[in-house]
Amino acid sequence: MHSKDSAKKEQLLITLKCFFGFEEVLADELRELGYDNPEILNRAVRISGTWKDVYHLNLYIRCAIAVLVEIESFYIQSEEDLYKRALKVKWTELFDVNKTFAIKGAIFSSIFKNTHYPFLLVKDAIVDQFKAKVDERPNIDVKKPSILFDLYIKDREVTISVNTSGLPLFQRGYRNAVGPAPINEVVAASLIRLSGWDRKQTFVDPFCGSGTLLIEAALLATGIPSNIERQHYAFKNLKNFDAELWQEIFENAPRIVRELPCKIIGGDLSDEMVLKARRNLRGFSFGRFIEVQSCSFEKIKVEAPVFILTNPPYDQRLQADVDTLYEGIGNWLKHDLTESKAWIISASEEGLKSVGLKPSKKYKVFNGDLECGFRSYETYKGSKRNGPEDLEIAEPEE
Repeated sequence: MHSKDSAKKEQLLITLKCFFGFEEVLADELRELGYDNPEILNRAVRISGTWKDVYHLNLYIRCAIAVLVEIESFYIQSEEDLYKRALKVKWTELFDVNKTFAIKGAIFSSIFKNTHYPFLLVKDAIVDQFKAKVDERPNIDVKKPSILFDLYIKDREVTISVNTSGLPLFQRGYRNAVGPAPINEVVAASLIRLSGWDRKQTFVDPFCGSGTLLIEAALLATGIPSNIERQHYAFKNLKNFDAELWQEIFENAPRIVRELPCKIIGGDLSDEMVLKARRNLRGFSFGRFIEVQSCSFEKIKVEAPVFILTNPPYDQRLQADVDTLYEGIGNWLKHDLTESKAWIISASEEGLKSVGLKPSKKYKVFNGDLECGFRSYETYKGSKRNGPEDLEIAEPEE
């Protein structure tokens, strides 16, 4: 497992972690990238692949927050078993003593009265092995470790993996200017894929803030990897890191486009946010093709039909109240944007009810710790059944 020559060939169990509710979305993305039969887990998807795939996925994957490689899997009967089995893992072949490390994960087992204790046992096993083999001990750094291990215990089954990403993959490296409540980049990418946007229809975010949804939409439409601006990956700190292989993958990634395959338009009431969005867009070759307008949502200059995906405000800092704002969004969709599709993510259930349109699809998702509704509204000219009378909204899918 640990020689550089094996990076291209050895089959590994690779687990990609994601946010709640986006497992199917991540599996769909992996299939699009050519990974057949992804196995869906809780907040994760598992595939098999090589170290080359690990490097490739860290760069290209949009809907995952980490790429884990399984090191060892075994069963235990007692707390002592965990230490003994962890001591057999070849830690000194994985990383150098001068690298810092940390262990995180999840414990669902009655074997341990204290859920912190398993992490201490594995840490002791790592340190004891280094002391025995090289007469030195590596340091622990919980905040910014060079090497991050993932410990997962369910009942008697233990899985130890190395987190090859390190810092979460939503830290893309492209967002220099942010607003007060930016949407998480991986959540943004996952919502765009979940929405079914065809990457051709005009994409509009009338509450664009610092531009995350606009950027993730453009990255998807152009095929430029979402992590193209990211510098740090924990796999670079492993002993088996193949710098030549990584350089080849990174240099072959698309990064320059001369046009967009569709129109992408943003808008925001705040001049300050519009400036931040434009600043973030400037870092990309497609930045100059994306129009960001400084105006309220109903004054945004677009021609229906369009595809709207947006994260309107829903907190107390609003000048207008949430119900009035969302009712206004519903009226705007009804009267100005017929034959269009709109997706709204919001943590305000009352706000979503105030839209006043019947959603054709509904999902429960999370943006950070906030539970949100993600709803789709389809507007038609006239009734679907009775000809051109009042505007109707698509019936919900069963």
